[in-house]
This record gives sequence, C-alpha cells and structure tokens, in this order.
Amino acid sequence: MAKDKSPRRPRAETPKGFRDYFGADVTERKAMLDTIAEVYHRYGFDPLETSAVETVEALGKYLPDVDRPNEGVFAWQDEDADWLALRYDLTAPLARVAAQYRNDLPSPYRRYAMGPVWRNEKPGPGRFRQFYQCDADTVGAPSVAADAEICAMLSDALEAVGIPRGDYLVRVNNRKVLNGVMEVAGVLNTADPDHMAHERGIVLRAIDKFDRLGDAGVRALLGAGRLDESGDFTTGAGLSDDQADIVMGFMAARRATGAATVARLRELVSGSPLGLEGVVELETIAGLLDAQGYGPDRIEIDPSVVRGLGYYTGPVFEAELTFEILDEKGRKRQFGSVSGGGRYDGLVERFTGQKVPATGVSIGVDRLLAALRAKGRVGGVAPGPVVVTVMDRDRMADYQAMASELRRAGIRAEVYLGNPKQFGNQLKYADKRAAPIAVIRGGDEAARGAVVLKDLVLGARIAAEASVEEWKSQPAQVEVARADLVAAVRRMLGQG
Repeated sequence: MAKDKSPRRPRAETPKGFRDYFGADVTERKAMLDTIAEVYHRYGFDPLETSAVETVEALGKYLPDVDRPNEGVFAWQDEDADWLALRYDLTAPLARVAAQYRNDLPSPYRRYAMGPVWRNEKPGPGRFRQFYQCDADTVGAPSVAADAEICAMLSDALEAVGIPRGDYLVRVNNRKVLNGVMEVAGVLNTADPDHMAHERGIVLRAIDKFDRLGDAGVRALLGAGRLDESGDFTTGAGLSDDQADIVMGFMAARRATGAATVARLRELVSGSPLGLEGVVELETIAGLLDAQGYGPDRIEIDPSVVRGLGYYTGPVFEAELTFEILDEKGRKRQFGSVSGGGRYDGLVERFTGQKVPATGVSIGVDRLLAALRAKGRVGGVAPGPVVVTVMDRDRMADYQAMASELRRAGIRAEVYLGNPKQFGNQLKYADKRAAPIAVIRGGDEAARGAVVLKDLVLGARIAAEASVEEWKSQPAQVEVARADLVAAVRRMLGQG
C-alpha cells in the first residue's frame, strides 16, 4: 500500500509582479510623501482616502493598452453580481467621490491622495503590478489657471523632496492640439467622435512611447504594426504614409522657445477649431507660469507629451528627470518620467450627466524614490534602535525600565527578546538591526550602579581602520552612572 503523501508546503515567495517593502524603504517613502503633502497642503489642497476597491463600472475603460476593463485590472464578481476591482489609479475613485458627494463638497474641490494602486499587466524589470501613487486634483475649475497651478505645484514638490532645478523639467501639451492634428490627418471627425476611436487610441499610445521606441517604432505603430525584439506583434493604427507624416510632424513641432513651438502648432492645426482652442490654452498656461517665475528651465511646452490614459481632454503634463543614470548593462541613460497628469473634463460627467471640469497630477512614488537614491538623497542605512542587552534574565524588569526611559526621552529603543545565553549573538542582532548603541548591564555594573554603553558605529569604524593599540583602548565603550543613562546615550547619538 502506497504511503500517503504529506501536504505540500506553500512556497515562501512574493507573487509575480509584486514586491515586499522593508524598514528603510517604508521610512523613506513616508518621509517623501510627508514632504509632498506639505507642498500640497500649502497650496490649499485637503487629504482624501478612498476604498481600494471600486466597481468596474465606476472605474471605466481608460487604461492604456487594453480594450476591456477586466483586462487591465484585478476584478471579481461579487455575490450580488456586481463586478468589483482593485483601483488602477487614484483619479477614477475621485470622479466617483466628486459625483457621490457633489452636494456636500465645496466647488472647486481640491484634494490630494496617496496610496497603492493595482494593474493586471505583464510585469517586467522595474514594472510592478502594485505601486504607490501620490495625486493632487482640482474638480470644478474650468479655467486653465488650475492646470498652470498644478504644474507649478508639481515643480515645487520635486524641488522640496530633493530634485534640484536643472535636474527636472515639467513638460506641457494639450490633447485638443493633438486632436486637431488628427482631425487634419483625417483620423478624427468631431461630428462623429466614435468613428476611428480605436485607431486614435493606437495613435495616442504610439506617441506616448516615442521616448522608448523612437521615430521608426512610432511610425510602425501608426502604420501596419510593430514586431518587437521578443517576437510579439502589436497591431498598428493603419494610417497611410501621408497621415503618418502629419502626426510625426506634430511630434517634431518643438522649437527653441515656447513661443516658437506654439507658433508651429498653430500652423499644424490650421483649419481645426478644436486644435486652435488647444493652442490658445497652451499660450495662456505659459503666460500664467511665466508671471509666477516658472520659466522654461522648469516648465516648457512640448508636443511629444501625450499621456496614455484615455480620459484626458485638454492640457496634459509630465515631469521628466533629466540627469543620467547607469542602466542594468552599465549604459548611460536619462532617468525619465516620474509624474504625469492633465485635464479630464468628462470623467465626473459619466456619473452626473453634467459637465464637471477637473485637472490633476499623479507622482509615481517608487520611481521618484529610485531617482532620489540615484542622486544620493536617500538610500543610506536607516539607523536602528538602541538595543538594551540582557545579561541576566532575572533582571528583565530593570532592562525594560531602561528602554522605557529612553523611549520617554524620544530615543528609539528595544530590549533584546531572543535567547540571551550567547552574548555575542545579541551584538550580532544589534548589528543586523543597524543599532547605534548597545546598552550592557551585568551583575558587576548593577552592583556599582553603572551601565556600559557600546558605540557600535564607532566600534565598526575602529575595527576596520584603527591600529591594534587604538582597538585595545576601547574608545567605543564607556561606563556611566545608571542615573546618567539618557544623557549619555544622547551625547553618543550626537543629540547634545
């Protein structure tokens, strides 16, 4: 008789496309979000938290590169037959909130939100299915002054977290201008917006990938399609060469100055009232920002900005970091985009049937953190707690009392709660915790009313650099009176 197989143990591994965040990652993210929140708060925006789960109907069909809502989100059918999904961004939930509480909220309503979002997409290097976003939006303001304000606030936020002027550029475009170009190219009929909507979606996504695919790659997607290096084929928009030339001319419209760029765009959309309306809006935004001191070294007009999401209706913007980093193969490349947004005047209307203008921006938190690490602004080992070692289990109350005193003084501290039999293991634990100080009090120290403080940071440096004589002198270890514990720890931590 065959033996019964023992139950299979679950694999201890993170699901594909997801990741775990440990101490320093979480701490650095919180510090960065707190800094951005201060900027948003200074501009008059209020915080908002929404559910991670929305109905698929409320989320809508706006994700790039997908044709059905369920294709790009994590969705399931509830008991009452409604389809629910994890939010794929923080903007679609805001549209639902603005409609649901429209009689209670001030208008315009200015809010910021921070939290994780989920996309059911193919994961890859640096591309995860769960990631953090940090948004700020104004709902109910039809003037492009609201868009200009968002761009200025984004510029301030980047500088506040440690991206210096000259290392970033906020680039601004307008979807009305692009729609005017497509109207001229025969891809858009304003009298029948649904005609060739699928092809226009492909055109938008192709332009949005210009930085990655280049001129040839975008042209292929505008035409019959593109075969990538992995052998996957992406169907193109099927435009003729003449139509593609008009779109590519729009991509090349950027000039040395904002005024020259706007003049070229006006030429390209000549004959399209919608396109000309977008050009005027760009001129207005540029003038408002210039009056506030946000010149082209910080914010500029750039026709190559499209944004992949399908709900944008007017100005769109993107923050690009311009400094170089080394990729996985050691090659130099620019860091790229860390933020994007734009105007979406039709999103709330889906719920209310009434026009509700809105504009906003989203910062990719993980991308921005990676940029700060690349600049050396964050990424050092976060200091751990002071570790109170245990020399005698019978005096645990004494050790806990010392830790409590340190905490009440605002010093992070913990008592070693593992097996105290091997004292060396306690110091190894303190090293792994990146503890700056180990507190030691055995029977002899207790009899003298003293405590020993071991400076683990200095000790590590001495072990690596000092001579034998310096090492023997034990400058990293000092005995102090028990009553002076807090003051001595503060001095050792450099807190005065």
